[in-house]
Amino acid sequence: MRKAPICWFILLALGVASGSATAGTIRGQVRVPPTDNSGLSAPNPYPGRASSLAKRPVAARGSVLDAVVYVEEVAPSVDSTLAGAGGTPAMEQKDQAFGPRVLAVPVGATVAFPNRDPIFHSVFSVSPVKRFDLGKYGRGKSKSVRFTKAGVVNVYCDIHSDMAGFILVVPNHAFVQPDADGRFALPSLPPGTYTVIAWHPDLKPVRRTVQIPETGDVTVDLSL
Repeated sequence: MRKAPICWFILLALGVASGSATAGTIRGQVRVPPTDNSGLSAPNPYPGRASSLAKRPVAARGSVLDAVVYVEEVAPSVDSTLAGAGGTPAMEQKDQAFGPRVLAVPVGATVAFPNRDPIFHSVFSVSPVKRFDLGKYGRGKSKSVRFTKAGVVNVYCDIHSDMAGFILVVPNHAFVQPDADGRFALPSLPPGTYTVIAWHPDLKPVRRTVQIPETGDVTVDLSL
């Protein structure tokens, strides 16, 4: 009979411990200014040659889909929890363009660059964050690059000067890209104070200090 109080004490302690592991979500909306893309055109550097496509879509500028929202710093233990076993992120070459135009990945990620076009491409970057040159390769082929440093990597094609993409290497796994309406929800995080950054290749980044309470979520709007 004397063991009962001890059991209740253990159960109470477990309940307190589980309660301390609560987490909240930072959610909100990214807003971008209206952009006029009516005069945007993609000059063909090699007209009439097999190394280019006659017709292809032109990547719009200022799209909210190109934004990235991420947390500047999280505890290593939290980041380990957020790291999943997902597949290899990819920036494909299709219709003589990089898709997606903006790709966000955490430090240490390996990105694949598959060629979906019936022509050759040659992917490279001279960005200080990661310099690489994958050389020419044709349809159905893919090459990969591992990114070990946070920052922006501008990606180009050595054959088609009108092709450009952006890889934002973020410092941890607490990041997300908004939907077509700009809405986003970051992964759940423990209560505390965080710095949230909204980044866009065509606009200046925005920083906000956000406090996640002991219970519940927090909403923040980010206007670029």
